[in-house]
Amino acid sequence: MLFMKKNIFLLLMVALLSLPALAQQMPPLPTDPKVRVGKLDNGLTYYIRHNAEPKGQADFYIAQKVGSILEEENQRGLAHFLEHMAFNGSKNFPGKKMINYLETIGVKFGANLNAGTGFDQTVYNIANAPVTREGVVDSCLLILHDWSSFISLEDKEIDNERGVIHEEWRTRTNAQMRIFDQMLPTLFEGSQYANRMPIGTMEVIDNFKYQELKDYYHKWYRPDLQGLVIVGDIDVDKVEAKIKAMFADIAKPVNPAERTQFLVKDNDSPIVSIATDPEATNTQIMLFFKRDQMPKELRPTAANLVNYYLCQVSQKMLNDRFGEIAQKPNSPFVYAQGDNGNFFIANTKDAFTIYGASSEGKAMNALTAIATESERVRKFGFTASEYERAKSDFLRQVENQFKDREKQKNGYYVNQYLENFLNDTPIAGIETEYQIFQQVAKMLPVEQVNKFAAEMIGEKNVAIAISGPKKDGLTYPTTDEVIAAFNKARSENITAYVDKVSNEPLIKELPKAGKVVKEEKGSKFGETIWTLSNGAKVLVKKTDFKEDEIIFTATSKGGSSLVDDNDAINIKALNEVISVGGVGNFSATDLPKILAGKKASVEASVGNDSESLNGQCSPKDIESMMQLTYLTVAAPRVDNEAFQSYIERAKAMLANREAHPMTAFSDSLTSAMYGNHPRAQRLTAAMMDKVNYARIMEIYKQRFANMGDFTFTFVGNVDMNTLKPMVEQYIASLPGNPKKENFRDVKMYTRKGEYKNQFEKEMKTPKATVFTMYTGKLDYTIENRIKMSMLDQIMDIVYTKTIREDEGGTYGVDVRGSVDNYPYGSFSLYVMFDTDPKQIDKLLAKVKQGLDEIVKSGPAEESLNKVKEYMLKNYGEAQRSNSHWLNAIDAYYTWGIDRQNGFDAKIKAITVNDIKEFTAKLLAQKNEVDVIMKGVEKK
Repeated sequence: MLFMKKNIFLLLMVALLSLPALAQQMPPLPTDPKVRVGKLDNGLTYYIRHNAEPKGQADFYIAQKVGSILEEENQRGLAHFLEHMAFNGSKNFPGKKMINYLETIGVKFGANLNAGTGFDQTVYNIANAPVTREGVVDSCLLILHDWSSFISLEDKEIDNERGVIHEEWRTRTNAQMRIFDQMLPTLFEGSQYANRMPIGTMEVIDNFKYQELKDYYHKWYRPDLQGLVIVGDIDVDKVEAKIKAMFADIAKPVNPAERTQFLVKDNDSPIVSIATDPEATNTQIMLFFKRDQMPKELRPTAANLVNYYLCQVSQKMLNDRFGEIAQKPNSPFVYAQGDNGNFFIANTKDAFTIYGASSEGKAMNALTAIATESERVRKFGFTASEYERAKSDFLRQVENQFKDREKQKNGYYVNQYLENFLNDTPIAGIETEYQIFQQVAKMLPVEQVNKFAAEMIGEKNVAIAISGPKKDGLTYPTTDEVIAAFNKARSENITAYVDKVSNEPLIKELPKAGKVVKEEKGSKFGETIWTLSNGAKVLVKKTDFKEDEIIFTATSKGGSSLVDDNDAINIKALNEVISVGGVGNFSATDLPKILAGKKASVEASVGNDSESLNGQCSPKDIESMMQLTYLTVAAPRVDNEAFQSYIERAKAMLANREAHPMTAFSDSLTSAMYGNHPRAQRLTAAMMDKVNYARIMEIYKQRFANMGDFTFTFVGNVDMNTLKPMVEQYIASLPGNPKKENFRDVKMYTRKGEYKNQFEKEMKTPKATVFTMYTGKLDYTIENRIKMSMLDQIMDIVYTKTIREDEGGTYGVDVRGSVDNYPYGSFSLYVMFDTDPKQIDKLLAKVKQGLDEIVKSGPAEESLNKVKEYMLKNYGEAQRSNSHWLNAIDAYYTWGIDRQNGFDAKIKAITVNDIKEFTAKLLAQKNEVDVIMKGVEKK
């Protein structure tokens, strides 16, 4: 601790202003003793940590300091292509044996088994692997071993994967991607980052020689650029010994190619990029304040944590100001948000970036406002009251992590160790970080924060990017006009920000408390049941899964089904509108100020068949959550200015929605499924003037008028003696009576019979989107829900093989099945994918064939067993989750369905024949809708 205080004091004195001098004086922070970090003789780095959440599971990662930035012009796309090939055969897992093996133990391809390629790194992962058997640990390490240096790269598999990646490119080449392609050469002129998007070029993908990919692999995939991260319920000593033995056959590279760091140029005058696309739906603004990264020598030190703290509190304060502006009528922007990190895509330059959106044709208004507000910070800084709130919120988040340090999931640690390997960030552990952050917050005055913020928002190294729809009559400013507007905004006579703060309590006068009139023990979930004097039921389950978490939900049947169809537009806007005014005497912008430093939130929502409240808090902030609950029901605040701002922002976001091809597809699908039912129509910009604020608040109050019809469920680290009087004070005091409501059938039924709609749509990058859906009646039971989940997962396996791998016809097939009880027991099962328009008929036939084969013969036993393993693993993990128990208790007491007791036995009992008969029952109803959008070249 003395060591820590001494060095923090040094940090604060130097205040990050003389980084080279500081680098010579600051020692690295000690590494968290709970993680084993080592390096093999061949240069391979490893991180190993025992962690028991989730119990019996572990994550296995390998990170490569290799990405698309290292490609030559004739190699563009090879880094990403190589990532795909890692799943298509290796030394010890030829062909698809890797995927097949992992799926037999409940590790699902795409969900738990995946990889990602960026500009500067490629990361592979096996997540949530069940490791109760030693052999699973060995196999997962062997897969990492093969990914490191023994990917097969067979010619046939390479050719098969070309089609898959081509379809990935087709799916992802949307307006935003094309805008990035226009922006990057300007923003990164003179740098490799200008033209190295990971997807590459299709000319390279379709034509590269096999040896070119193999040469790229052997040049860059090598141990000195690789890091292993293994976190989970494992024996650290054993895993370390296995790594040393297993990876010893990978030789240390001789005369390896230099891993170049590609720099980004500085600039005195602002760089401006203006990009448009006919399918863009919004006008967006990005304002970058570039700066050099922290010296590598300082990154493992406490200086990194101080820098992180300063960045977090600064951006929080500025974002709160942006939020206030956006809530006002005639706001110059729809939203604005600042974030500190890399300069866009570059890993060698940092930037404070402000992202914003504006109404059509108002990009300059938004840019001026954003530049003005950032300049206000640069000139005058933040107020003491703003800083106190930001500091309190930051420390509250750190405290939450500290309190739950023994209950964190594996991914929490994996991400830290990946960052340490890839970017040299410290891994001192939350115990050390918690102490450092407390000291830093205590010792850093607002003046020092303001000094940092002024440097973060610099005078030079500015870049500005504006993008939006390309259409007749819509013009954009020139580069010179953008620069002139930016410079003018910074030179205007700007005044200091005035922070309006209220010291008023959430509730001035406490309501008259009600009573718990009956207490009993539930027989299903170990819950305590309180019946309140106003008729409401309260169910409480204490858990030890999270030290710093209590969550609750409250549900009542009815929902928007009890509102007339004439209010369809109001129903669609309702959930966004009801919160715009805040609660009690506090606006939506004032409320966070009052709650600064607290972990407490509540929100209300109205669904089709029910209305609900949802909230969360820390145990120490439970009274704040309970007060918010009371105010949300009893005192929703009306704010006409905030509502008008919402309408303006919604219009701006919806104005060009029709430009996106998927909007036409969505509209066609809605029409195919529900005809012209008013509740099925999407909101458009033209509809927003018909949204009636007074009527929405009337509906809202009606839905929450009788709290005796609600069932409240609390789960988490609950102290019963603390909660009970608060329930009496803030829930039992709400109006209620014994009357119970139910939902109404609004007759929004899916189309019966067979229907097909295939239409053409002009697109910049033509693709076909194919959707087929089966619907009908089905009893809403847990067994049917399990069977439906199994069926959609089985079809995922089937279509991954037949449509993605065998045909190379798509990047992925999305299969979703659901069983619902509204307005009666029913089901829906859909299959959806993007593809080359020339492939529509062939691939749609494959979809039908796959389902027909299930009806005829049932699924492969192997596929069913894979799905069972995955579901059982997830069910076991869910037992340690507050949200799982919350949902299980709420579902039982609201809908009468038990998602918990005997669930695993029901999964195990399902047979191949059960799925065969289930599928036949669904398809026999012959309700099938096909909607196909065939993209054609824009004329």
